[in-house]
Amino acid sequence: MSSSTLRRPRRDAQANRAGILAAAAVEIARDPHASLDVIARAAGLSRRALYGHFADRDALVAEVIVAGAARFNDIAGRVDDDDPRRALVRLTADLWREAAHVRASVAIALDETHVADTAAALVPLRRRIAEIIEQGREDGSFRADITAEELTRLVEDTGRAIVSRPDARPEATAELAVKAVLGIAGLSWRESVDLLAETPEAGA
Repeated sequence: MSSSTLRRPRRDAQANRAGILAAAAVEIARDPHASLDVIARAAGLSRRALYGHFADRDALVAEVIVAGAARFNDIAGRVDDDDPRRALVRLTADLWREAAHVRASVAIALDETHVADTAAALVPLRRRIAEIIEQGREDGSFRADITAEELTRLVEDTGRAIVSRPDARPEATAELAVKAVLGIAGLSWRESVDLLAETPEAGA
């Protein structure tokens, strides 16, 4: 048997796996509870073929979560600004835009069944948010009437609440997301408007 013949099944298997993940991303974005049958059909494969790549639905969902989280974590790693207010603006705006491209991960994140898995996959992002919040509290930019841990959680919850809006559209709500997060962090609405005007590169 030639080496090219040996390589072809492996390439086919990789293509099938990629197709399953792509189909899962689309179907889960539509319905966080999309069944394996629905995902398999969307991928053009049988349920049996899908099981050749993933032991069960949880294993498939776990990989979709990891893929989406990697993109969010990458954004968090790129946000570098000495001003914690601007850092929070850029992080929120960039995450919102990315959410439009990984709706499956967003849908999963909003599904209470997978909150723990999503939180674990997003540790780098959550750590970066905590760092920005702590820096802002230390220099007086953000509110200090509650603990840094509580404020970090409120910022995260605010982002999730906005994403969960049924009418959420990236072009319409990026600015809303940024203003809501800044408001939770302790800025007035006038300060938020001024800060957005000073940070046009955020594109919110």
